[in-house]
Amino acid sequence: MEEHANERDTAEAVEAAEAAGAAGAAAPTEPAEKEWWEEEGLPWNGKPTKADYWCLAWFGFVGIFGLAMIPLRAWLLGLHPPVLLALTGSRVGAASTGALAAVGEAPHWLIYLLIGSLVNIKFDWIYWWAGKLWGRGILDVQAANSKRAAKNIARVEGWAIKLGWIGIFLAYVPIPLPIAFVVFVFMGISGMPLWKFMVLNFISKTLWSFLYLGLGWWIGEPVVDVLDQYAKVANWVAIALLVVVFIGIFRNQSKKKGPAVEAVGNELEAGK
Repeated sequence: MEEHANERDTAEAVEAAEAAGAAGAAAPTEPAEKEWWEEEGLPWNGKPTKADYWCLAWFGFVGIFGLAMIPLRAWLLGLHPPVLLALTGSRVGAASTGALAAVGEAPHWLIYLLIGSLVNIKFDWIYWWAGKLWGRGILDVQAANSKRAAKNIARVEGWAIKLGWIGIFLAYVPIPLPIAFVVFVFMGISGMPLWKFMVLNFISKTLWSFLYLGLGWWIGEPVVDVLDQYAKVANWVAIALLVVVFIGIFRNQSKKKGPAVEAVGNELEAGK
């Protein structure tokens, strides 16, 4: 009798364990709470490292730099055209210098043009770096801000994929599309070495500056006026693009400002 009782107790214990297991399997599991860096609207694909924070900080610096240059625009446009070309590498500077060179008033125009090309591409490595670090993440952040932005980025992205490195030479086409932004990011995604990207970028910028200088040489003052009007719009578009990207990245972080800021500070301090 005692043996049968032990067997019955064992069977009941097994049945209870099986029932508990079934109940546990049927019970819904609560999803784990997301870390702040997993929120939507951020470019990185995993826990950000020191490199991610520095790249993001450079984006912010470029935006602030662009805004700070706006009050200086009138002063820059008042400079001697070759000096304007050397300091900014702008289309207006190139065309104005060409108009002066045509009448022999800009004998060293080539030196100013080459210096201007270097100055103009000084921040382009940041977009390459963003592509290398985050892949399409930075493009997704920008595309999420509006349907129009998403459409424009998708259009340029198709060209960039087809053209490859040749797309760098089309990055300076003066049309209202984020060509340079998308192409430069894709050069980082493709694994192109930074030195090669910057060399091709310098050559591309220099060729386009030659084109505008040639137009100024040939046509003169009218082309300068047209490029000046375009530059007024293009500067605001470029700055707005950077501001929108930066706001989009931090939009979701603001909901968790305390933990996010503390985490960023800890990561930078630790040097991870």
